[in-house]
Formats: sequence, structure tokens, C-alpha cells
Amino acid sequence: MPSAPSPTSSASRPGAAARLERLPFSGYHRTIFIIIAAAFFFDSIDLGTMTFVLGSIKSEFGLTSAMAGLVASASFFGMVLGAAVAGLLADRFGRRPVFQWSMVLWGVASYLCSTAHSVDALIVYRVLLGIGMGMEFPIAQTLLAEFVPAASRGRLVALMDGFWPLGFIAAGVVSYFVLPQYGWRTVFALLAIPAVFVMVVRRVVPESPRWLEHRGRTAEADAVLNRIEARVMRANHLTWLPSPSTLAEPAAQKSSQSALREIWSAAYRQRTIMVWLLWFFALLGFYGLTSWLGALMQQAGFAVTKSVLYTMLISLGGVPGFLCAAWLVERWGRRPTCIASLAGSGVMAFLYGQTALHADSVSLLICTGLAMQFFLFGMWAVLYTYTPELYGTGARATGSGFASAIGRVGSLIGPYAVGVVLPVFGQGGVFTLGALSFAVAALAVWTMGIETKGLVLEALVSHDTAPLKPTLEVVADEAR
Repeated sequence: MPSAPSPTSSASRPGAAARLERLPFSGYHRTIFIIIAAAFFFDSIDLGTMTFVLGSIKSEFGLTSAMAGLVASASFFGMVLGAAVAGLLADRFGRRPVFQWSMVLWGVASYLCSTAHSVDALIVYRVLLGIGMGMEFPIAQTLLAEFVPAASRGRLVALMDGFWPLGFIAAGVVSYFVLPQYGWRTVFALLAIPAVFVMVVRRVVPESPRWLEHRGRTAEADAVLNRIEARVMRANHLTWLPSPSTLAEPAAQKSSQSALREIWSAAYRQRTIMVWLLWFFALLGFYGLTSWLGALMQQAGFAVTKSVLYTMLISLGGVPGFLCAAWLVERWGRRPTCIASLAGSGVMAFLYGQTALHADSVSLLICTGLAMQFFLFGMWAVLYTYTPELYGTGARATGSGFASAIGRVGSLIGPYAVGVVLPVFGQGGVFTLGALSFAVAALAVWTMGIETKGLVLEALVSHDTAPLKPTLEVVADEAR
């Protein structure tokens, strides 16, 4: 019967993937998930805040629609830089340090936003905030994907993204109670406080053993793996673990070329094109609409408090949206869930812009908005699940980071494009632009996407690798 983990020679040692994949899901995995998801949540609050405060900023500085769009887009410009740099740094220096420093940067920048007394200063600080957020998002999905066994990976990464609508709702709650009385600067100041969470990450979340092994630091990888295995055994009250299966990392993943060149190699080129199109158009549509949602309500005649309240209520549709997506990615698959969520987002965005904002019925406004947010946040859950699964260990953070960076280019263009389109085509034209963006993203996944459900990360260099048997079934077989 296999015993507790013990050191092995480098010649006979099982790989990090094999040792991680044979582990049953445990309280240790749950702790890692909660910590990474909480950091994701705090970042999402900062990002969602602009939806609620843009109208107040526009009024205070007397901005035109185009200039207000530029302010809303500033953080996305920073996110382009942050996401691209973070992937390269994380594949070169490790996942954990980049994850930690991203939180420090967005915390400091959020406080600086509260001190801005000119629109130029606010734009600069929003760019810095965007760099921190752009660094954190792709590293969070990469780090979690590399710790969690294949049997639970899709569900947990999708649930992690569910903290984004929760963060959006939290931003609405803070804005609803703080904005009318204390102003938008106080909102930004309060949102700088969670940056101290970095101390928890530093103490609890280890470096990815998959990355350590890929960099040739096998002794460090083994030390981390030994600690993980011991904690899993304690959490599940186990006295032994099943023997690691043979799960060699494919030769293509051990290429000596740079990570940036690797994502454009023959193995990944089509996936890279697909995921860049997906992120660009999905985020162009999403942020083009959501960054302006509160301001559009105010323009339609709602008071500031009403627009914040209604936007917050509408965002509640994202909670069942991401929960449904988290279930579907494992039952139905990543690719069909992604296409369905994008198609649903497009249809509901179009209907919302053509009917709800022009109707006298508040019930119609909220119900249509709830349906739109259901699909929009379901889309986010699939994006963060699907993207890191498309690349091998040596290029995973770079691939995820550059996909996110290209998406942030769409995020950057979206709010500004709305500011340009709005005076010419009205609110109906704005939501039509969003619907068309989602349609293009869905078409890219439909024509070029692959299915990754149930596959071990190391197996995904090949299109036709059979899924690994679920971890708990392996444990049962070993016990028999």
C-alpha cells in the first residue's frame, strides 16, 4: 500500500503534475481557492467602481461624453501593460511574487485616485491602478489552475471568476451608501484598504510546483509538493496517497524558445488567434456597456441614487450566471458554454438597449438587465476557466497574460467608443455595438476553439489526448 510522501531521486521522481493530479480535493485546495478568489474579489471592486462613479466624475469636472469615456478607459490602458508584462514576469520569475506586487500596486493607486483634483491626475492614477489589476487577473487564473486537479479545475476557476460579479455588487453597495454623502474620492480611498491582504497571500500561498519544476528547480518543487501532500492528508484524514501515474510533460512544452515565441508556435498558433479575438471583442462589448451603464441611466432621467441602485440590482443577475457557467463548463464543456454565454449576452444587450432604457417600466428595465448580466458574467466565468488551459507550463502565464492584455485593448476602446457613438446613434446604437462585439467573439470560438474539459494541463499540447480519470476514481481504484 502506498505510504506518505518521501523524497525521491531526480532520476525516479514523479513529476509535479502527476503528484498534484493524484490528490483528492481537500480543505487545503479550498483554502488556496478562497485566498486567490478574495484577491480577485478586491480587484473586481476597484474595477467595477467606475460604473457607479463615472456620472459623478463627469459632473464634477464638467466633462464631455468623449472625455468621460477617456477617463473610464484609462484603467484599461494600464491593464494592457500590466497583463502583458505580468505574464512574461510570471513565466520568468514565478507566479507568487508577481501576484503579490500586483496587489500592492493597485492598493496604492486606488488611494492616489482619491487625491486627484484634476482630470489629468485622475487619468494617470487610473492607469497605475489598471497596471496593478492587469497584473493580478491573469496570474490569479494561472496560479489556481496549476494547483487544482483536473477533476475540479474548471469548476473552481469558474467560481473564482464569480467573485467578479460579487465585487461589482460590493462596489455598488459602497457607492450607494458613500457616494451621495461623501463623494467619489472617499469611495476610492476606502477601496485601497484591502491591499493589506497581500500579507495573507505571502504567508499561505506557495509558488507553483509546476512552474518550479519547469524551471529546473526540482528540489524546491519537491519541498512544496511534500508540504501540499502532507496538508491534504491531514485535511482528509488520510494515511496514504495513491501512487502517481505516469504523466510526462510533452516535449513540445519543454521547448527552449521564449514563452512569447512559443504561444505563436505551430502547437498554439490557432489557439492564440482564437483567444485573442475572444478576449478583444468580449471585453470591448462588456466594458463598453458596463462602464457607462450608470451614466446612461442618469442620461435617461434617473437620479444618481436611483441609477446606482438599479445598476447594483441588475448586477445580481451575475451571481446565478457564474454559478450556472461553473456547472456547465464541467458538464457541457468549455467551448459550448462560452459560445452560448456570448450569444446570450449579445441578444440581451440588444434587447436592453432597444426596449428597456426607453420604457417607462422599472420592472422591465431591471428584469431585462438581470438577464443581460446573467449571460455577461457567465461569459467571464468561461473566459477565466478556458484561457490558462490552452497553453503548457512554460507559456501558460504569458499566453493568459497576453490574451488578457489584448482584451484590455478592447476594454480601452470600448468606453471611449461608446462616448463617440452615443451622441450620433443614441443609446440603441451603443447596445447594438456591444451585441455585435459579442457575436464576433462567439464566432471565433465556434470556428477555431478546442474543447479542454477533463484534460490534464500537461496533456493539452495535443488536441486528441484522452481525459485523465477523475482523481477520486483513481483513489478508489488504488484502494481496491
